[in-house]
Order: sequence, then structure tokens, then C-alpha cells
Amino acid sequence: MSITPIRLVLLALAVVLPVTAPAATNDNGTTPATPPGARAAAAAAAAQAAVVPEDRVGYDPAGRRDPFVSLLSRGDARLPAGDRTAGTKGLLINELAVRGVLRSGGALLAIVQAPDKKSYTLRPGDPLLDGAVKVVAKDAVIFVQRVDDPLSPVKQREIRKTLRTPEENR
Repeated sequence: MSITPIRLVLLALAVVLPVTAPAATNDNGTTPATPPGARAAAAAAAAQAAVVPEDRVGYDPAGRRDPFVSLLSRGDARLPAGDRTAGTKGLLINELAVRGVLRSGGALLAIVQAPDKKSYTLRPGDPLLDGAVKVVAKDAVIFVQRVDDPLSPVKQREIRKTLRTPEENR
């Protein structure tokens, strides 16, 4: 589309000439005087309207899943190491590796290794960050893990960790 000289002149006039509304007139043909306080009040109201933030749209989950959280990582939320308590109560089940089982006083105890290479002794019923120890057997430890997925009908699941992983047996 080309701009003709007439359109160019009209466009320049529209930019240069201010557009003013015709002043309101009284019945006698004179413009009423606006009190200076009314102008100041109108300017203050306009400024206040500009300062008031608009209502932001928020998300109220009300127990529903956050639509911006990936479905691939559901139930696998990890806490940073700084927010955990010390000892076995700060360990996640998925991070533990079973390194041994020993018998003490007729009961079986599990020796597990944390990601920081520290070893801990666990008994049945010992609490962990996301569950507890259910059973210590001769060749495995069974954990009960809480499922933190609000959409899942299953709230707990059992995780069996053996002394040797299948990769170690090869």
C-alpha cells in the first residue's frame, strides 16, 4: 500500500493539530467557569485510579493439582539437603542403599548408606523423611513410603530394597 501525498498531509495534520472537545456552553452562550478545586479533585481522582493496582488473577488450587507442575515428576518431590533434619528422620527412602543386615538381641537390623556415604542402622518402625521401615529380612528391607500425590488413590506403597541390586549380581 502506497501513501499518497494527500494521505501524508492528512496524517501530518492529525499529528500536529491537537484535538479539543468543544467547550460546554450555558443557555446564554457563555462557557461556565470550572472552579479550580474541581479540576484538582478530578486530577487527584485520575491519579489515584492510575496508582491502584489492577486485580491480579490468582490460582486457588483447592486440593487440585497445580497445572504448571510436570506430571512426570509427580510424587517424587525432593527436599533440599539444608531443610532436612539430621539423622535417619531426614533421609528419603529412594536415596538409601542397603549395605547389610545384622542380628542383635534376636532382632534383625539393617545397615543402610545415605548419599553422603554415612551409614545408619535401622530397626523396624524407624521413621524416615517420607516413610518408615516396615520389615527387616535376611536379604532385604521393606519400607512403607507415603505418597504425596493428591490425585493418587494410593496413599502408601511398599518399597523393597535388597542387599544386592540386580546390577551388582551381574
